[in-house]
Amino acid sequence: MTPSPVHAVITCVALVASTAALAQSGLDAAQARYERTMAYCNGGNLPRPQRDACVRDAGMAWDRAQRGLPPLEDVTSPGGRAVVVVPRGAPPPLSDSDTVTSPDGDSTIVLPADGSRPLAQ
Repeated sequence: MTPSPVHAVITCVALVASTAALAQSGLDAAQARYERTMAYCNGGNLPRPQRDACVRDAGMAWDRAQRGLPPLEDVTSPGGRAVVVVPRGAPPPLSDSDTVTSPDGDSTIVLPADGSRPLAQ
């Protein structure tokens, strides 16, 4: 028996419905996480600067979840000199060999992907 167009439509509708349900359950979990984090932030145990940062981070995580973006995670650079915040699953940060010190010696410059060097001052 060959599948009819009606069967194909029913299968597509079922697939879309299951995908929407999965997305909604992920969004519900993200909202619950946001509400727990906000309760912690506003619990009165944090000084003002940390409370503000906590609220800001919770809002950014909730916003990423609503847009379907992966959560952020802290990754240590290969040289161990920095912690970089990247989307979960992103490639690791560049190694120290992909950086140069600025001509005045005050900063570290990450080289562009094409490997070009910054202009001297």
